Amino acid sequence: MSTEATPDPYADPLCFGQRMQILRERRGMSRTVLSGLLGMSPSWVKRIENGQLQPPGIDMVLRIAEALRVGNLADLTGRPDMRVDLFVGPGHPRLGAVRAAVDALPLGADREAPSIAHLRARLAKAWKARHEAPNHRDVVGGLLPDLIRDATLAVQQAQDPVAWREAQAVTSEVYSLAQFFIAYQPDASLLWRVAERGMLTAQQSGDPHTIGVSAWLLAQAHRDTGPAHFDAADAVTMDALRYLAPLLPDASHEVLAVAGALTFEAGYTAARRGEHGTAWRHWDAARAMAERLPADYYHPVSSFSRAVMGAHAVTIAVELHAGPESVRQATRADATAIPSRPRRARHHVEEARGYRLDGQRDAALATLERAYAVAPETIKYNGYARSIVLEGTESKSAPRRRRATELAGRIGLLAA
Repeated sequence: MSTEATPDPYADPLCFGQRMQILRERRGMSRTVLSGLLGMSPSWVKRIENGQLQPPGIDMVLRIAEALRVGNLADLTGRPDMRVDLFVGPGHPRLGAVRAAVDALPLGADREAPSIAHLRARLAKAWKARHEAPNHRDVVGGLLPDLIRDATLAVQQAQDPVAWREAQAVTSEVYSLAQFFIAYQPDASLLWRVAERGMLTAQQSGDPHTIGVSAWLLAQAHRDTGPAHFDAADAVTMDALRYLAPLLPDASHEVLAVAGALTFEAGYTAARRGEHGTAWRHWDAARAMAERLPADYYHPVSSFSRAVMGAHAVTIAVELHAGPESVRQATRADATAIPSRPRRARHHVEEARGYRLDGQRDAALATLERAYAVAPETIKYNGYARSIVLEGTESKSAPRRRRATELAGRIGLLAA
């Protein structure tokens, strides 16, 4: 093994600081960047890593895990009794069936593919279930396998170029739906296969809206992989926006909405980098696009709309680690205006992150309880929610500890 290679944190027993340094360097993150995300000084990070300071408490450990996107606390602490997955949720019971449909090679099918109209109707039903069902993953996971197989079959049996492109567009949207289902589950390679197939079929369809949606999801896949992939996320986002730009003066609501969603994604990534001005500039541009949409319009994939811009403002403030600003934006945002259950629950998770940043831990737990009431599966698979709940189970406040432990039990965080 090269002496310049990054050490394996499991090769020998390592102290907390050494593990923290190894995981930080694997992310390609400097001490300055990490310290900014933690609200501490670079010298504090250096002293922790060098063992000059004692390991921090559970609150800071969770903040470090969040900043480094550590999937499991044991990777950071070295303690096998803390093997708690944070950013990867439990595998859904329907994950295996969805994986099998994605991995299948349907050659020589002995049946006729459904019509494009029939596939679109089923897809619309699936999107409706995703937005309205509290157990949206369960419902969507049950519909996806047949949708994937039938859309693939429609592409194979297309009789002319127009029908082939239409089938590719439907297939791309099926993969977009599948990416929502697979996200935050323990199969990163499956997520990437789905994201890349969604982009490929979108390009083959030649449909601007379909291409925009697939680019939006592919950019998220890059960004959520970690700081080393932020440039790739930006490249996808900006390429898609340049492609859509000539269409925007006379764009349909769908195309304008997906351009708005991509513009916000550029701000989201900038906020992850800590770039305050750039993040809010993109948010302002996205808000201007939202104002061009009808007041009651709601994009069925990205949720982009006037209603969601308040929630997006909370996300920007939270990603910039601005606690008071996060709370201020949370008080301004109207969660009831968001019709999608999982998107509304996700907004509550972002609110909870803001309250946590502001030191309002009881408010954070109360907000997560609202998220659970709206869409239990959203909070169950959200790493930020899981870390806040886990932190609460270690609280010195007995009422807060009881409240967090009860919620942890409901989302399966403390299951054996």
